[in-house]
Amino acid sequence: MPEMALDASLIGSRRAGGSLLVTRSRLRHFAKATAQTDPVFLDVDAARRAGYPDLPIPPSFYFGVDLEAPDSIEHLTDLGIDVRAVLHGGVEFTYHAPAYAGDELTSSSVVTDVFDKKGGALTFLVTEVPIVNQHGTTVVTMRNTLVVRQLTGATA
Repeated sequence: MPEMALDASLIGSRRAGGSLLVTRSRLRHFAKATAQTDPVFLDVDAARRAGYPDLPIPPSFYFGVDLEAPDSIEHLTDLGIDVRAVLHGGVEFTYHAPAYAGDELTSSSVVTDVFDKKGGALTFLVTEVPIVNQHGTTVVTMRNTLVVRQLTGATA
């Protein structure tokens, strides 16, 4: 695929994301890795006593769904971005509906903004990533910001 300019002309461009069948095991591993102490994230009985149908998905877990895309980095190189120049600028979540173990979550993304700072030394690529469950319900919308810095002395 030919390189594209990393500028406002990308706004509105879309990309298919990833799909993930959320298992209890994966949720337990994530909860432990992120030091969750609330038993509702680890124990099905505790989750049910708290009124959940199964283990609830922890709030920041959704970030990983988009990483399930077959081309989770390739789309950046298709844009002409040297991945060595990419910094994580931030992520925001807007929660719409709960999700639980057993749900299949799917992401997609659309570029919502591209802008420069520091005289063009930093380019910000902002994407909106809706995550929907197997019923087509949007459970979360993520807003990701990547910062692409100019590499000095870099050659293609």
